Amino acid sequence: MSKFTLVGATLADGTVANISVADSRITAIGNQVEGEAIEANGLVALPGFVDFHTHLREPGFEQSETVLTGSRAAALGGYTAVHAMANTHPVADTAGVVEQVKALGDEAGYVQVQPIGAVTVGLEGKQLAELGAMAQSKAKVTVFSDDGKCVSDPLLMRRALAYVKSFGGVIAQHAQEPRLTENSQMHEGKVSTELGLAGWPAVAEESIIARDVLLAEAVGSRIHICHLSTAGSVEIVRWAKARGIQVTAEVTPHHLLLTDESARGYDPVFKVNPPLRTAADVLALREALIDGTIDIVATDHAPHPAEAKDCEWSAAAFGMLGLETAASIAQEVLIDSGLSDWQRFTEVMSTNPAKISGLEGQGESLAVGSVANIALIDPQSSRKITDGGASKSDNQPYRGLTLPGTVIHTIYRGEFTVRDSKLAK
Repeated sequence: MSKFTLVGATLADGTVANISVADSRITAIGNQVEGEAIEANGLVALPGFVDFHTHLREPGFEQSETVLTGSRAAALGGYTAVHAMANTHPVADTAGVVEQVKALGDEAGYVQVQPIGAVTVGLEGKQLAELGAMAQSKAKVTVFSDDGKCVSDPLLMRRALAYVKSFGGVIAQHAQEPRLTENSQMHEGKVSTELGLAGWPAVAEESIIARDVLLAEAVGSRIHICHLSTAGSVEIVRWAKARGIQVTAEVTPHHLLLTDESARGYDPVFKVNPPLRTAADVLALREALIDGTIDIVATDHAPHPAEAKDCEWSAAAFGMLGLETAASIAQEVLIDSGLSDWQRFTEVMSTNPAKISGLEGQGESLAVGSVANIALIDPQSSRKITDGGASKSDNQPYRGLTLPGTVIHTIYRGEFTVRDSKLAK
């Protein structure tokens, strides 16, 4: 096992200290130097990031991504854990499949890969999947989602909420009323009208969220809202939290930065589900992330092969890459804006996502005895995005943009997975 000291790192509270690591844990924080001395002056040291919403595509869609390539992209983005969504082939709706995904993650060794189980068999929304079996499997699944599809049947959703309550699980809902979004291509509004593309109304998201927070209240269970994207959704979640309902919510980096104006060139790289919304929605999402209404930043990293995006808009797949750029966008929204701080950054990128799913050893404060899952960022640097990075796919929505901050080192369980901004193995 490695033994080293990060010399002169800045912690989230602004303290400058040396951080010593040995045998996968932090052994000292102070003025000491133990083992190899690694210069960290000017770098911000934070708990390794935890992504609550990643599409690794394997098994079944390895032409888009594999657990290995997605894990590498995650490490380069400062992540030490990712939650792998269930829309694979076969669907992750049994103990066997979630255990396979976990094993692939363990073999890759770049991040902890925590499978998310499907809510319904085959994501078909007709009958509950083997929720209990997945929870009791070696993968220890606590989060269940049909992401990519909405659990639109209220009776089935109520049953799912009641079932997972028995073992402390959580249902992560993809809020999209299917009848209101048939053939929808982008946000319903001025731009969609001008472009002649079928609109995707905000109420299609908001109506499902309103229904589900009330169901969660009735059952006394936990509900998590995936990729919140509208100002109206923010208000519903804010109301639900004030009421004491056990609801958490995530926002993606692209919904914090991009708007429906990006669709004007008909470039399918900007086609995503839920769609990019208006500037007013972006502002509301940013404010909600800062004030705590939204709990986490989750990437919804959705890789696709070239043929799925290099086509006309209506035929293109929904989704964008996100793992290697999320921290930069979070820095822009929280830090460079002057509206928040690194402690809030830590909450939304590390602490809260780990807490929601109950991941042990992830999202812990950097303290003596804690597992050495660490991300070090140079906040003063910037980088121009040119390609899809380590992902197997290249549907990069930020190409050509200059984003703040660079992940310099990622340390997973005491070992470097990224060193000097390059993969360490």
